[in-house]
Amino acid sequence: MYIAQAFKIKHNWWRYLVGLFIVFIGWQTIGVVPLMVVAFFEAGDLQTFLKASTDSFMSLGINSNLFLVLIIFSFAMGLAGIWFSNRFLHEQKFSKLTTSRAKVDWSRIWFSFFLVIIINAILFAISYVTEPEIYQLNFKLVPFILLLLIALFLLPLQTSFEEYLFRGYLMQGIGVIVKNKWVPLLITSVIFGLLHGLNPEVEKLGYIIMVYYIGTGFLLGIMTLMDEGMELALGFHAANNILAAVLVTTSWSALQTDAIFIDTSEPTAGLTVIVPMLIQYPIFLLILAKKYKWSGWKDKLFGKVQPENIVIEDNQ
Repeated sequence: MYIAQAFKIKHNWWRYLVGLFIVFIGWQTIGVVPLMVVAFFEAGDLQTFLKASTDSFMSLGINSNLFLVLIIFSFAMGLAGIWFSNRFLHEQKFSKLTTSRAKVDWSRIWFSFFLVIIINAILFAISYVTEPEIYQLNFKLVPFILLLLIALFLLPLQTSFEEYLFRGYLMQGIGVIVKNKWVPLLITSVIFGLLHGLNPEVEKLGYIIMVYYIGTGFLLGIMTLMDEGMELALGFHAANNILAAVLVTTSWSALQTDAIFIDTSEPTAGLTVIVPMLIQYPIFLLILAKKYKWSGWKDKLFGKVQPENIVIEDNQ
């Protein structure tokens, strides 16, 4: 099984602790250097630079596409940290951090990806038809083409980092330590949501939006445990963020881009939380459950993680 296969590798608790430290250094230290350098030159002087926080660096005049690339670079360095830790601390193939299958199932990634695109596109179309006045056309050919290329080829580095960190590295690490499935599902989902609590949307919409972030964490965790691999979660997360980047932007969201439309409505957390939690996510899970014939929900989500019949290479 996906978590239990981590018993085959060097899985001591301290290795995961050191691994997380390496990931943090890559993500929040090495990864932010290019952004800091560009922000400093845009600020023009040290005092202006020091007054600006990471979230407000765009106000210094950094091009939105360049800003997006710089942000993605930090996540790419975090992803490199996960690869390094997984390879050298745990001596595990990266494919085994991805799935319990013999090899990564790309058809699952693409199915999840296009399912999210289709469902979200339909929801946007309904919103546009019923409330066209809240959308302002923002299409600019050259900036949009650059954004589209960045979103398609670079943005998956950001979403993959989050998936490999939460549904991969931490899911397996916590699972083999506590030897059950519900604890890693709970912890990774809550931490995933809390980290998104730093986004400016929380200040604008209030802490009720945390229900959406934590709920999304649970959705991705359930998909990973039920499907015994991260492929569906990788496709879902990539499609969700790519569409958010290229289709609609706002003046108050964490991701401000040269998207096709600008949502000018006064933000409220109501529909933002209710629609995904009560409608979109259950439909998504039902479709996946039917297609991939999921069964044994209780055991896969709440069962024990056992090392039986697994050769443990290191237990020191």
